[in-house]
Amino acid sequence: MLYFAYQAQTDLFDPARQFARTALTALGLRDLATGAVGVRHAAAAYELIERAGLSHERPPYDISKVAVGNAQVAITEVPVLKLPFGTLLNFRKEGHAEQPKVLVVAPLSGHFATLLRGTVSRLLSDHDVYITDWHNARDVSLEHGGFSFDDYVTYLIKFIEALGPDTHLVSVCQPCVQTLTAVAVMAAREHPAQPRSMTLMAGPVDTRINPTEVNKLATGKPMSWFESNLIARVPSRYGGAGRRVYPGFVQLSAFMSMNLKRHIKAHSDLYDHIVKGEIDKAEAIKSFYDEYFAVLDLPAEFYLETVAWIFQEARLAAGTLTYQGERVDCGAIRKTALLTVEGERDDICALGQTSAAHDLCKSLKPFRKRHHMQAGVGHYGVFSGKRWESQIYPIVRNTILASS
Repeated sequence: MLYFAYQAQTDLFDPARQFARTALTALGLRDLATGAVGVRHAAAAYELIERAGLSHERPPYDISKVAVGNAQVAITEVPVLKLPFGTLLNFRKEGHAEQPKVLVVAPLSGHFATLLRGTVSRLLSDHDVYITDWHNARDVSLEHGGFSFDDYVTYLIKFIEALGPDTHLVSVCQPCVQTLTAVAVMAAREHPAQPRSMTLMAGPVDTRINPTEVNKLATGKPMSWFESNLIARVPSRYGGAGRRVYPGFVQLSAFMSMNLKRHIKAHSDLYDHIVKGEIDKAEAIKSFYDEYFAVLDLPAEFYLETVAWIFQEARLAAGTLTYQGERVDCGAIRKTALLTVEGERDDICALGQTSAAHDLCKSLKPFRKRHHMQAGVGHYGVFSGKRWESQIYPIVRNTILASS
C-alpha cells in the first residue's frame, strides 16, 4: 500500500504543478530578473509549486566537453555493456590519445549515478572514464529476476571484464564493500583482469567503527521491521510492475528528515532569490534539488541484504561475507593497489570505517597502500567540490599513475 499511497498523492497534486508550470510559461515569468515586486512574488510562488514533486527519471550528466591540456575535447556518452539493472557507460573523448581506464563505481542508494558528475568531470581530464549507470528498479520487468548483493558484485566483475586489464576503480560510498568483494573474488580466482588499483572513498567497510546516526538507524530495528515497513510493490503502470522495491521516495524522506531545517531554509532562500532577481543564486539551489529530487527505486533483496550484511553485521570486516557460497577473503588481494579516502567531518561514513580496508587487505605490500584523511570536509566533500578537485583528486590521479 505504501507505493500506491504515494502514487495517489502524486497524482492528486499533479494538476496544481501543471497549472503552475503553465502559468510560468504563459505569463513569461521564468528566469524573471526584473519587473514589479508583486510579479516576482507570483513567479517565486509558482516556481515552488511546480517543483513540489520528485522525478524518477535519470537527469543528464551534462558533460559535453572537458579540458585536456590546453584543448577542449568533446565528450560522447557511449554504452559499452547494457544489462537489465545497469549500464557500463563510457564518457568517450573522440580522437584523443589513450589514457588510463577508470571505472567509477556509483552507489545504488536511492539516487542516480549522475550524483557523481563532479567526480567524473574531474577525472576526465587525465583518464578514460566509465561509470556504473544504475537503472531504476521500478522500470525493470520481473522477467529479469531479482538483483541482490551478489548480483551487484557479479555486474561489477562483468564490467571490469568488459574493460579488460589495466583498469582502475574509484568507488564512492556504499559500493566500497562490493568493490572490495569483487576485487577479492577476482584475486582468489587469479582472474587476468584484476584491476590495477582501487580507490575507496567514504565507504562503510566496517560500520562497527565510530557509528554514525545513519549506522544507528540501520541497527536500531530488526530486519523484519525493514521488510514490513519499507518494502513496497511497484504499481501496474510501470515496467517493473509487481517488483518488490525499496522506493526512492522513502530513502529521500529519510535523508531529508535528518536535515529538515536546512532543506526548508534552502527553499525559503530560493523564493527570496527569485523575488530579488538573484538568478544565479536561485539557479544554484534549483540545480542541486533537481538532482536531489531525482530518485530511483532499489530492488528489495539488494536493499535488505545491504542493511543486514553491511550495516548490521559488517560481514566483510567480520570475515563472514560470502559470494556465491564461498567466503570472501580480502587477503587474496596482492596485485591491486589500495587508496582509501575519508572526510574529517563525514557524518555518514565516519573516520575509520573506510580505512579499515587496509587491515583486511593484509597481503598487500606497504607500497601498494595509502590512506588520506581530508580535513574540513563532510561526506559529499570527499568526492565533489573544491577540496575534491584541488586536494583529493591529485592523490587519486597519482595513485592511478603509479599503478598503471
